Amino acid sequence: MPDTWQDIAARKQRQRTDRIPKAWLVPTSYLPRTNSSGNVLDVPRRCGILTSQEIHITETLDATALVAGLATGKLRSVDVVTAFCKRAAIAQQLVNCLTEIFFEDAITRAKQLDEQLKETGKPVGSLHGLPISIKDSFKVKGYDASVGVAGFCFKPATINSALVEVLLEQGAVLYCKTNVPLTMMALDSHNNVFGRTLNPANTALTAGGSSGGEGALVAMRGSPIGIGTDVGGSIRIPAMCNGLVGVKPSHGRVPYAGQEGGALPGSSKIGIESTAGPIARNVRDCEMLLRAIGEGQPWLFDPDVLPQSWEQQSSLNTRSPTLKVGQPLLVGIVRTDGHVTPLPPIQRLLDEVARTLRSSSSTSRNAVEVVDVDISRLGPQLLKVFNGVMSIDGANTWFDHIEATGESLSPWLATRLRRRPQKSLDEVRKLQAQKLELQTEFMKVWEESGGYWAKDGKQSSGVRTLDIIICPGAPHPVPPIDRWNTTNYTSAFNLLDLPSGMLPVWTFLESDMEGDLPSGEPLNGWDKINQGLWNDIDRKVYVGSVMSVQIVAPKLMDRRLVESMAVLEKALAPLREVSGKASKL
Repeated sequence: MPDTWQDIAARKQRQRTDRIPKAWLVPTSYLPRTNSSGNVLDVPRRCGILTSQEIHITETLDATALVAGLATGKLRSVDVVTAFCKRAAIAQQLVNCLTEIFFEDAITRAKQLDEQLKETGKPVGSLHGLPISIKDSFKVKGYDASVGVAGFCFKPATINSALVEVLLEQGAVLYCKTNVPLTMMALDSHNNVFGRTLNPANTALTAGGSSGGEGALVAMRGSPIGIGTDVGGSIRIPAMCNGLVGVKPSHGRVPYAGQEGGALPGSSKIGIESTAGPIARNVRDCEMLLRAIGEGQPWLFDPDVLPQSWEQQSSLNTRSPTLKVGQPLLVGIVRTDGHVTPLPPIQRLLDEVARTLRSSSSTSRNAVEVVDVDISRLGPQLLKVFNGVMSIDGANTWFDHIEATGESLSPWLATRLRRRPQKSLDEVRKLQAQKLELQTEFMKVWEESGGYWAKDGKQSSGVRTLDIIICPGAPHPVPPIDRWNTTNYTSAFNLLDLPSGMLPVWTFLESDMEGDLPSGEPLNGWDKINQGLWNDIDRKVYVGSVMSVQIVAPKLMDRRLVESMAVLEKALAPLREVSGKASKL
């Protein structure tokens, strides 16, 4: 008789627990109680497992600083890797964020890298000795890529994913993989094999998905930088939920080949291409990692990657022949997608961001010009086509996987996913035609003459072009577990294949609980659900959570996106500081 999914899950969880050294087990007094809520971010430094040096390594130095110290020998990789292995083990026990653990292999590799640097005086690649965590969908030789599906467990990968190969050649040390939701189409990271990942800042709120384990681990400082994947928001949503920076590149910038995605081979070519990208504590770490990947010539590992390094990409200083170096960053503010109206605190956040950017332009060397942009007539169309393309196979492949061992759907999926007839070739063709039509139409949004900009009274010849767009990451704050609403604020940019990132800006304060919804009927069912996240909830649950904005750039302008995010990170820092101080009063 074949094993049930319950048997497989129990074996898999025992395997994971056994890979944590007994000396790294957290005293039970520090572990969160079942069904309780709270903040566990400070437990790693209080529980007595980490040395003072390990606390310094994991809390004081960002990934960029670690790389600099490791490359010169000021830091030993074995010390850095051990520190993050220990902290990841602690994070796992507190918020259930890991799937595969390979601490022993990582420490062995770190020692080898230290020896090589000592012998040659040269680092191995631009990521020499840096520990990096990766989402469970990446394949690493000798370890499962089960993505939380019982039928995929205990079937170790025989090859590395393309990006894994690039990272290893650049000297990175991989030490763990992180949790995902069942089917990787949910926005709350729960599956039957590994269970649910919790949000470390408030365990009553969602950690997001599908790279939720990655977001929670980085938030716990159990990883200096992690890599997730994104086909509808799966990097940006966990970044938003955990108060982090997350970047979804354009397709073709970062290797994606060799993933375990649960879909039939070739499916992405008639659907929406997923992309891989960083989740980190700041923008400069994301840029450092993307630059390092480009230096590793990723096009030699994945035929979809463009043969163009980070340095060869268009930067802010090479925006257009008509623009001069130092010309203000031109930002379009999008306040709604026209399908779900953002709740009052999200609207206030966008207002405050626009006000801060306008007021900072006169005093900042990195001047910013702000215009309002209205894409509300496109939003509903983008959601409709995205949902159509994502359901081409009617979810039949996923149901085949989970029914093989009798698994049930996770709570978030239970009311959303069911078998449907596969779409015909002609239906797929029409969807792809609609996608191309929307991509073509959205190109007009960037141009002043395209008809999407609000009149701002400025004298212009009509040749101004937006550098980036700022918009909500969601129409609501970070919601309770299993309460995430529409994905359209992120998935729209997957359909359009535009690089985009999440930038933390504000800490939700008690004063942010104020505000009424607009009078009149909701726009639709999704809008009604969203309103319930304001009217039918104790708003105190949001207090202390981080509110973020999403930054979007034109297609393949990934370097411009990240450089713009760095400008905005600095310009909006006063908002984060003010709200952070107020939240502690």
